[in-house]
Amino acid sequence: MSVQPDNVAEKFIFKSDSAFSKLPEYIKEDFLSQMNVKQFKKGQNIFTEGTYPAGIYFIKKGKVKKYKSLNGGKEQIIYVCSEGELLGYATFLSEEIYPDSAASLTDATIGFLSKDKLMKLLEEHDELSKMLMKNLSHEFGVLVNFIATFTQKTVRERVALTLLILHEKFKDDLNEYNEIQIVLTRADFANIVGTAVATLVRLLHDFKEEKLIRTQGRKIIIINKLRLLEIADVADVF
Repeated sequence: MSVQPDNVAEKFIFKSDSAFSKLPEYIKEDFLSQMNVKQFKKGQNIFTEGTYPAGIYFIKKGKVKKYKSLNGGKEQIIYVCSEGELLGYATFLSEEIYPDSAASLTDATIGFLSKDKLMKLLEEHDELSKMLMKNLSHEFGVLVNFIATFTQKTVRERVALTLLILHEKFKDDLNEYNEIQIVLTRADFANIVGTAVATLVRLLHDFKEEKLIRTQGRKIIIINKLRLLEIADVADVF
């Protein structure tokens, strides 16, 4: 199989947004109408590791990072969530504490569905229950791919793969030339890759010299996706 850059989305990105969009309209309307919608400022916490969930979250607009807190105040970003994705439902369904935290990467509009309202919806709509269970299985596979792949990669390979993943996550963030632009602090980017900021900056500079990307401030625009895919070397995942 010839791996293409867009295939990366199939193995390393959750699909709760597309699964939700396929629900019948009356179920989506019922689901969305039950939510309390709140505005989150960039950097604001949504839920915190070690606490119990009181419901689930739905990202209506913006980007959210899921992360683990490490020693010395450091973070390891596990995943970047975007518009249309659900947050916290796996922990809610398992009735366990949050194993990670979530905070907004950008200003975000997020809906919250309380436990009582969600349980009522699940009782009324079998399709919603099936969608959540299917998503759980898919997301487990994505996390297995992500962990297994990242632990075997060099930092250069991880940066290339992360760029391809983020390119898909930021596909709706277009500049005046209709180009996808990845808008992320270098610290957050480094926390996804699992490296020091200085190392990330050096590798991004190398990619610019190789004409794989270009930057405008902290914005990153990919020029050569195929070459980044070669560097990421993920053919064994497919």
